Amino acid sequence: MPGQLKITWKKSAIGYAQDQRDTLRALGLRRLNHTVVKEDTPTVRGMVYKVRHLVEVEEV
Repeated sequence: MPGQLKITWKKSAIGYAQDQRDTLRALGLRRLNHTVVKEDTPTVRGMVYKVRHLVEVEEV
């Protein structure tokens, strides 16, 4: 069974590409300092990797 990742949006996406903003939205992040918990799957890992400069991730 996969673990879980706690993902927190830490840096504004203003000035970054639209696809990165779309990725934040797809992760379920709605505003700065918003935190979501997602299953640790390769898909989610890939999305987090794409916006790694904007989010903080910790394993739960």
